Amino acid sequence: MKKFYFSFFLVILLVNVTTAQTDSLIFRSGNYMVGEVKSMKQNVVQVETPYSDKDFTIKWNRIQEIYTNTYFLISLSDGSRYNGTLKSHEPGRVTIITDNEEEISVNMVEIVFLDDLDKGFWSQLYFAFDVGLNLTKANNFRQFSTNTRIGYAAKRWNLDATYNILFSRQDETDDIQRQDGQVSFKYYLPNDWYPLVSLNFLSNTEQLLELRSTFQLGMGKFIVHTNSINWGFGAGANLNEERFTPESTTPDRESWEAFFGSQLDMFNVGDLDLLTGLTAYPSFTEGGRWRVDYNFVTKYDMWFDDDFYIKIDFTLNYDNQPAEGATTTDYVLQTGFGWSW
Repeated sequence: MKKFYFSFFLVILLVNVTTAQTDSLIFRSGNYMVGEVKSMKQNVVQVETPYSDKDFTIKWNRIQEIYTNTYFLISLSDGSRYNGTLKSHEPGRVTIITDNEEEISVNMVEIVFLDDLDKGFWSQLYFAFDVGLNLTKANNFRQFSTNTRIGYAAKRWNLDATYNILFSRQDETDDIQRQDGQVSFKYYLPNDWYPLVSLNFLSNTEQLLELRSTFQLGMGKFIVHTNSINWGFGAGANLNEERFTPESTTPDRESWEAFFGSQLDMFNVGDLDLLTGLTAYPSFTEGGRWRVDYNFVTKYDMWFDDDFYIKIDFTLNYDNQPAEGATTTDYVLQTGFGWSW
């Protein structure tokens, strides 16, 4: 009887495993994992298994073979996109079996994005928040900063929003305040092209800006799109509206600008991520005016849990025709500790 119960339990266990775990991964080390592949982006594969409360994350370049029953949106480094499953036919190469039964053979390094098409809303939402605090006895210095990011990555489009605050106070000096934010939308087209729409705002005391709000409309393209680097450029038109603080005698102004810029995203340097971007705004309606925005962010994932990180963020804004009494340049260097989801 004991043997019967043991055999019955073993059969039930095997049935649960085979029905719940649909995908197989074989690593370069010779080890393997069976589970459900949820996604792959920025060289990191997310795998769900019934024997762990938390999903596993694995570097894509450590995988030698993959076999899936999960149905994916698959993006390649040349901008091609397919819906289908994956099946390795030799180490380092994989066949994409599309929904119309077409078979496409590619190197695994050419696959830069996987998204489980059966995932729900919450699985495609991402969020990050970090905070920084500096205190010194000298001059009773106090500085506080927060950075927030939230977004949604759908099958063919991405919506991303950021909001950042900096406040600084010390004796015998005017308070320093800065706020900036952005809401951007991208829709991905073949060959790594995408239209982009972006709404941005900036407020800072250094340039006497009560509020600068800009609306951008343009096109972008990835030049390099791999599992370690995304590098692209964008260009288009920008509507710039500015209101200045009472300390400035410059009246509020509105102008049309062109914009062109480039962004580099590196995310496969150990536990370190790096993002940097430069955008220039030559004015159509204000003769000889140029503005430049530059940003550099590096993030280090903590060893005890990669949901937590340390971040260094440098932002620079330049305007060769600022408001009367304002400086041409404002920059901020922030460090902080954060959490992402």
